[in-house]
Amino acid sequence: MKKLLFVFAGLIFGTTLFAQNVDDYMEVQRAALKTEKKAIVADAMQLSDQESTVFWPVYNEFNDKMYTLNTKKYYMIKDFADNFDTMTDEKAIELTAEALKIEQEVQNLKKQYFKKFQKVLSGKQVLRYFQVENKIKALIDAQIASEIPLLENN
Repeated sequence: MKKLLFVFAGLIFGTTLFAQNVDDYMEVQRAALKTEKKAIVADAMQLSDQESTVFWPVYNEFNDKMYTLNTKKYYMIKDFADNFDTMTDEKAIELTAEALKIEQEVQNLKKQYFKKFQKVLSGKQVLRYFQVENKIKALIDAQIASEIPLLENN
């Protein structure tokens, strides 16, 4: 699993793809990350054929919904970038509220799918899966945080 996490981190930190615009670049990145993430999860979970049969449909459903929330997050960050130099207090409050709303939606989705994963995996497997998800999210969030400058306090 460590090897796959390094590959995943390499994709996050070192991919230089040529795309016509930022949105195209992000879609290429997201597609690559989706594939790598699935490989990392498969390696970490070490599921039997029977377990895989019931796990992957729930995993795919969960990740499709996470994709939608991550798209909201992407556009919120893009809005931040577009307004960075001309940020008003009102816009800053709006962006903060949106970030908190998205964060809450993610937590609600995780709680919903925690129950669904419990129906198809053992308790230890559920914990392991969420550990893997959290590690991957931490890598992605660290990269995003390193790229977003702090707003000036003017």
